[in-house]
Amino acid sequence: MDQLVEIRPSAVAVERHRVAVICSYTISLANFRLKLLKAMVDNGHEVVAFGPERHGPTIAALSEIGVDFVPIPMARAGLNPLQDARTLVALWARLRKTAPDVVLCYTMKPIIYGLIAARLAGIEDRHALVTGLGYLFSEDARGMRLSAMRALATRLYRVALGGDGRVFVYNEADSQDMRAGRMVEDLSRIVPVPGSGVDFDHFPSVSVPAGDPVFLLVARLLRNKGIAEFADAAGRLRARHPNARFQILGRFDPGPLAVARRDIDRWVAEGAIEYLGETDDVRPFLAASTVFVLPSYYREGIPRSILEAMATGRAVVTADTPGCRDTVIDGENGFIVPPRDPDALAVAMERFIEDPLLSWQMGRRSLEIARARFDVEAVNRLLLKEMGLLAPAA
Repeated sequence: MDQLVEIRPSAVAVERHRVAVICSYTISLANFRLKLLKAMVDNGHEVVAFGPERHGPTIAALSEIGVDFVPIPMARAGLNPLQDARTLVALWARLRKTAPDVVLCYTMKPIIYGLIAARLAGIEDRHALVTGLGYLFSEDARGMRLSAMRALATRLYRVALGGDGRVFVYNEADSQDMRAGRMVEDLSRIVPVPGSGVDFDHFPSVSVPAGDPVFLLVARLLRNKGIAEFADAAGRLRARHPNARFQILGRFDPGPLAVARRDIDRWVAEGAIEYLGETDDVRPFLAASTVFVLPSYYREGIPRSILEAMATGRAVVTADTPGCRDTVIDGENGFIVPPRDPDALAVAMERFIEDPLLSWQMGRRSLEIARARFDVEAVNRLLLKEMGLLAPAA
């Protein structure tokens, strides 16, 4: 993207700010935002991170880079009005106490309740990082109840996103929905960013291993991540190519869209897939894979799992859905298939089985695209620049 310009470090002083970053999942502060938080600190700012869980390793990682942690009551899912009112009041009180002059919120509830609380606390410099509008804004969210919930969320976004701060969005579909819902009056405040970026030091490229092809899917075990379609396609391909392997890595989810454990057990028993459980370090599994697959029809922002696979140097097969399709140039670093289509998914994966060189060629192209578009350092420079937190170039 043209906006991801190289900005040299500078000894020129930048105005010091106290920045509050608000999330709905504490672990994400270390897993997805640590580089951004450190960049804020390195640019001379005092940073406080707000999250609902007191997760010891995350709090320790934040402390190591000089970021304080403030716990907040917040349920990640659900629309319990009393619970959400408690979240709003608690955020207002903690923002009054910590007194930041800049607030950045990401994911739905922090954006809505965090930015409204920040406005009530008199904080004028308020920014939102829309990592994906989520299930309510997907094609699957049908029916009167979900339509009413989507309309309510749109109105709440409209209230929360008032002001002059930046509204960062990961993909054009989210940007279009925000425009259509009039969530942001001044459209110049909407700034596209290419996802959360990927750390190439943490995810180095690894040669595609020799031997039988291994197709890896990494995701929470939700139906709309395309888990069943992957298992269906895998079963068909295993019948024709018994040496091919199809692996699923990810944690079970308690939500209503979860894939049941009995389904995973059945697919394993049938020989269609291997279930690898869950992990805190996906790198060894990516290194052992041949092709990365994510046939998701969940309303993604830009899937971090795909970016990590691209940095590792893996070809990608993904669905033609917002966020997912933003990572693949069809026919260059992978294939884009229609969502909910196990037939098309099987055809795409079979191409790698029949042409072993394809995974190497497309994997190399994935790495080139990742370095050009999704470098976390460039993404963070853009965010800091737009929020007025980047030290000026000498």
